[in-house]
Amino acid sequence: MLELDGMQQSIVDLEAPTRLAFDYMRRIGDLIDTMPAGRLRILHVGGAAMTLPRYVAATRPGSRQVVLEPSVEVIEQVRAEAPLPPRSGIKVRPVDGQAGILEVRDDSQDLVILDAFAGGAVPADLMAASFVEQVQRVLAPEGVFVANLVDRAPFPAIRDFVARVREIGPVAVGVEPATLKGRRPGNLVVAAGGLAEQPFANPSPMEYRVHTGRAVSDSFGGGSAG
Repeated sequence: MLELDGMQQSIVDLEAPTRLAFDYMRRIGDLIDTMPAGRLRILHVGGAAMTLPRYVAATRPGSRQVVLEPSVEVIEQVRAEAPLPPRSGIKVRPVDGQAGILEVRDDSQDLVILDAFAGGAVPADLMAASFVEQVQRVLAPEGVFVANLVDRAPFPAIRDFVARVREIGPVAVGVEPATLKGRRPGNLVVAAGGLAEQPFANPSPMEYRVHTGRAVSDSFGGGSAG
């Protein structure tokens, strides 16, 4: 387990890299599983202990993955205590997402995953319209953008983010029921682009609520794209 800023950031099972302990990671794993078969080109904005890159390396061997992780200290700790498997296809760059994405070619990524925190929060510049525009630039046609965000009811940050990512394509939002009901802040997974009919698989609504189509507008509409 990797802890940063008093938060559990990653849990990695080196013997079973397909085990995703956090609910939001399981949902992103489900989304990855719904994408077309074969190798994927993935840009990870935020890496921590590289849980999702390891998942992809295990489930889709030969995939090309680039991880933008600004903390050299975290990178070195992971290399020492939980090294990546040999020939994993994972390249780690010690740069933040805003700067690193500028070096990524147009239309070159099948999937962009945003899972980055600083001081216990997602950096505001990675939720801004300018960053979403860069994501749209680097995604291939029918590519997908998925982001792990934190908010609480009435979800002002999520509403604005949803308004921004609609330019990429259809939007889906996944959230735990307790967070949806306003009992506590929590993780919300927002995906946009060439999504499958059930992008987060089919979890029980008692455990996880998935919004697609009109339900996204009904629950998370009204935001500003600016």
